[in-house]
Amino acid sequence: MTDEEPDYRFTLANERTFLAWLRTALALLAGAVAVVHLVPEFGFDGARRLVGALLAALGVAVATAGVLRWHAVQSAMRRQVDLPRTRMPLLLGTALAALSVLVLVLLTTAGSR
Repeated sequence: MTDEEPDYRFTLANERTFLAWLRTALALLAGAVAVVHLVPEFGFDGARRLVGALLAALGVAVATAGVLRWHAVQSAMRRQVDLPRTRMPLLLGTALAALSVLVLVLLTTAGSR
């Protein structure tokens, strides 16, 4: 396989997708900061920090996966092979659903303290 520069439109589309992953990571990090600093304590002591830490960790994972995905897609396009599959949307959706359930449990038990 030869390495050749892909059509610029595909490269730009890959960059836009990468930037979308970075925006998602930044939103998760902003949410982490907001939860820790703006949300009153709920559920149990340290619940805000737990939720904030989980959001921040998810943000780091999304940013890292975005970089790796961008590189893998760019490399595949240069080699003119099929694009690699990704499980990141499934993992991100599952992680956010699990975190949402955790927050729901914390909110519903907050009044029982």
